[in-house]
Amino acid sequence: MGALSHIRVLDLSRVLAGPWCAQNLADLGADVIKVERPDVGDDTRHWGPPFAQNPQGEDTAEAAYFISINRNKRSITVDISTPEGQDIIRKLAAESDVVIENYKVGQLKKYGLDYDSLALLKPDLIYCSVTGFGQTGPYAQRPGYDFIIQGLGGFMSVTGEADDLPGGGPQKAGVAIVDLFTGMYASSAILAAVIHRDRTGTGQYIDMALLDTQIAVMANISSNYLCTGTAPRRWGNAHPNIVPYQTFPTSDGWMIIAVGNDSQFRQFVKAGGQEQLADDVRFADNPSRVAHRSILVPLLTEMTKTKTKNDWITTLEKANVPCGPINDLKEVFANKQVVSRQVELQVPHPTAGTMKLVASPMKLSATPVEVRMPPPTLGQHTDEVLRERLGLSAEAISALRQKHAI
Repeated sequence: MGALSHIRVLDLSRVLAGPWCAQNLADLGADVIKVERPDVGDDTRHWGPPFAQNPQGEDTAEAAYFISINRNKRSITVDISTPEGQDIIRKLAAESDVVIENYKVGQLKKYGLDYDSLALLKPDLIYCSVTGFGQTGPYAQRPGYDFIIQGLGGFMSVTGEADDLPGGGPQKAGVAIVDLFTGMYASSAILAAVIHRDRTGTGQYIDMALLDTQIAVMANISSNYLCTGTAPRRWGNAHPNIVPYQTFPTSDGWMIIAVGNDSQFRQFVKAGGQEQLADDVRFADNPSRVAHRSILVPLLTEMTKTKTKNDWITTLEKANVPCGPINDLKEVFANKQVVSRQVELQVPHPTAGTMKLVASPMKLSATPVEVRMPPPTLGQHTDEVLRERLGLSAEAISALRQKHAI
């Protein structure tokens, strides 16, 4: 039984940040009900290909994007623009511990589904809103998109190859890091609010903003600016103060070299048959290597191209030189450490037969994370939830369908 098996979550969110937060809570055992639009569902259901395939190798309707953020949830369809749909949400919220939503600021108020309205029905409710810019400030009404926030929040100013090198310029992350970090922070805030409620009996409102999160996770980079008043620059895969501390090409791929002292540098170039570089006065210590970076790095690049990625890693690990491969996802899931940690899971699914998922990284000894349910099909649990939670009869549920409320 999960640590949060006593917690009920009503998830009104879509796309990524909110569903990621809800999935974290679901993985920890919370009973999460995902509310989706009838016939359409969460936008990410349609963000493919790729789609999961059935045993015959045919695409199902389950997009890989949706699959990645919605396990351990039950899906119901509700049209919140209808009076009947609004009534369903109110009743479900009244017997939930947590509500999560990511509508535009003020949008749910017109339906009577905002925090103030629902808190009248359940004063100890924990209500988390996730938006691009928060509930206050001059940008509050703007829609928020991860890509745009990466730029606006400074991340892309320090990400990408240095401006004075080929290919230099701003670069976004390969995944939607702002959405994902916001979902993680929201999970932490909700857990803190649950503990506060359990101690005091009082619920509260949580205001999460993508922009706030982006600036927060800049961590030491934001702190560097606040301490010096100087905006950091892009360094690509290189380090501003250490050389060689960057990526290098091999004969069949790429690797990372993270030399931290002169001894490691000597071992690195010795492994490549270029030990004379360690005796060169221009490269004998780190300050000299930093000063002559533009000369040294091309020499090292030619050296690293002479061996395969695996040959380099094997040799350098034996020589205690910090290094690592740059793997594609095929190599990642074949890695013996990844296999040992059971990061890839296979679970039964009603349309895909067997579905492959990425395991939660949270490993708790007393309350382990389990995949109790695969990502749901659209509205898979509507009847079940309405019967179980609201006590509705089959006739009442049928009437709601006829009114297009579910």
